[in-house]
Amino acid sequence: MDANPLIGVFYHWLGGLSSASFYVPYRGIKRWNWEIFWLTGGVFSWVVMPWVMGSLLVPDLFGIMAEIPAHIVGLCVLFGVMWGFGGLTYGLTMRYLGLSLGMAVVLGLCTVFGTLIPPLVQGDFAAKLLDTLSGRIVLLGLGITVLGICVVAMAGAAKDRAQSPEEKAATVAEFNFRKGILVAIFSGVMSACFAFGLAAGEPVKAIAAAHGTGPLWTGLPVLCLVMFGGLLTNGVWCLILTRRNGSAGQWLGQGEAQSAPLALNYLLAIFGGSLWYFQFFFYTMGESNMGRYGFSSWVLHMASIIIFGTLWGFALKEWKGASAGVKATVVGGIVILLAATVTIGYGNRLGG
Repeated sequence: MDANPLIGVFYHWLGGLSSASFYVPYRGIKRWNWEIFWLTGGVFSWVVMPWVMGSLLVPDLFGIMAEIPAHIVGLCVLFGVMWGFGGLTYGLTMRYLGLSLGMAVVLGLCTVFGTLIPPLVQGDFAAKLLDTLSGRIVLLGLGITVLGICVVAMAGAAKDRAQSPEEKAATVAEFNFRKGILVAIFSGVMSACFAFGLAAGEPVKAIAAAHGTGPLWTGLPVLCLVMFGGLLTNGVWCLILTRRNGSAGQWLGQGEAQSAPLALNYLLAIFGGSLWYFQFFFYTMGESNMGRYGFSSWVLHMASIIIFGTLWGFALKEWKGASAGVKATVVGGIVILLAATVTIGYGNRLGG
């Protein structure tokens, strides 16, 4: 299959939309503690959907997994565990900062680390980004992305300064700027480990292709490994919270959850968890179309998440009461991020 960066950008936008939307169903869950709905949805994110979609689209998935060298399995799972810490605190960031500001800070750090570290570690940073015109254009696109992220984050900080505590609570019930920023920084750094896990699993694609897997789907076995690592981190922490809070009965509609709409809660958690998985499903499809600059997929993915996350923030009235100037700044940030995706796509096309 010939690389087509324009199609790759489209797939990355679908992945960004899935990621930006995953927390919206969770907002509709009633009388369940955070750890209950996070683990319920997470089981579908980290286990059910990776293996179901892999089994449907990858010939002999289990045979492929058996051929993967143990050290590659270990690296993929290890980076998944580290990414799991980012995922845990990502959910907390949404609680403390809301979708718009939370995503901007987390994904800004995640973009820089996840895009630049793999080529640095692999020793081809200069060859890919500095020595060719296409590479320099991709690097320019990364800089534009960081600029757009900073603009959106500045708008969020301005909104925070202008709002009263009552106004903040009305849009984000648990809003806490200081706590949210600290959590977001940690989350952004650890979330970049997902990109490292995908880079570590690159040899798996050749094994999958040798078994007859189509080019769009060769990355799906890697997702099974990396996301299993995320299950370990998130699962352990959620079970600790469940024990500490005595909330396990909520799964059966007991205790505080007696009047909870149990069936609806499960459906919303499953839907949200599935959306979380599909961001990476579309990511692997997008990466397969980006040519020799596949590592730039990470910055495209992050930019699209922020674009759609900011739009969700407007739809959910998180920017209600913000001044016209602040709203204009947010729109400007989105326009900059759109320009970044076009720039990176063009750079990939030149290098294809």
